[in-house]
Amino acid sequence: MKHFINIKDIPSKDLKKIILDAKIRKTKRKNFNTLDSDKDSPLKGKLLIQMFEKSSLRTRLSFYIAIKQLNGGALTLRSDELHLSKGGESLSDMAKIISTFGNAFMLRTDSEKKLEVLKKHMTIPLINGLSPKSHPTQVLSDVFTIEEIKKKPISKLQICWIGDSNNVLNSLIEASVKFSFNLNVGCPKKYEPNKNLLSWVKKNKGNIKIFYDSKKAAKGSDVIFTDKVISMNDEVNKVKKLKDFKNFKVTPEVMNCAKKDAIFLHCLPRGSEVSNSVFLGKQSKVFEQALNRIYVQKSILLYCFKKLR
Repeated sequence: MKHFINIKDIPSKDLKKIILDAKIRKTKRKNFNTLDSDKDSPLKGKLLIQMFEKSSLRTRLSFYIAIKQLNGGALTLRSDELHLSKGGESLSDMAKIISTFGNAFMLRTDSEKKLEVLKKHMTIPLINGLSPKSHPTQVLSDVFTIEEIKKKPISKLQICWIGDSNNVLNSLIEASVKFSFNLNVGCPKKYEPNKNLLSWVKKNKGNIKIFYDSKKAAKGSDVIFTDKVISMNDEVNKVKKLKDFKNFKVTPEVMNCAKKDAIFLHCLPRGSEVSNSVFLGKQSKVFEQALNRIYVQKSILLYCFKKLR
């Protein structure tokens, strides 16, 4: 049994095995219907229990389809219907009950502390579907998408993030160390990535550069990422924050600073941080990016069950 909570806690070789397995499984699904099981049915009879404390579209859809394609089943719990919120049941007791009924638990949560407590008391794999500080399943899928489109290892590419220092960027920073790629971050002053995380990067010989100019950050990049400026975890003055980021919108002018064959990625949902012409343009790969969540999450599940090829 293995958990999948933060990219930085997982060995590089295991992350690369997940990517490789996802590539193989995607190739073998040509001409399959969405809910057709993979021929080897590796998780036949297994139950994935999911719970969403935050809104979800892509994570909810992709994990459901992922476990079904592995010939397992999924059950989604609503936190507002559980004793956890209504009857004061402890997290430790909930962890033990879920471990008794299910074979893996995926949680999209508003609390890092909940992940810590659940990990301590669960006897089945725990997967972080999103937390305030981390979005590991999204970013690992993004690595897969980049390598699929660019047809080369991400270590040979220049990656750029323009926007807020949020949970997605945290996981992207962790991935930059694990997969050895160069990462430029373009953001306003006072919105830089977490200092402890940057110290971890330095200690592990990562290569991250911070720019306070979006065009300078984008220069020579193979991939441009962004995300909503006002995220689900934000409790800020929204008007002020949007004003602070007015010069960090991904526009055609910003994309022109990157390489001619650069691609644009966004984990969605989108806001004002990208122009419509970029989002819907030829360089945008956001819908392929969303679909690939299925294939990588299948391999994450297999990793957690120690069933990777």
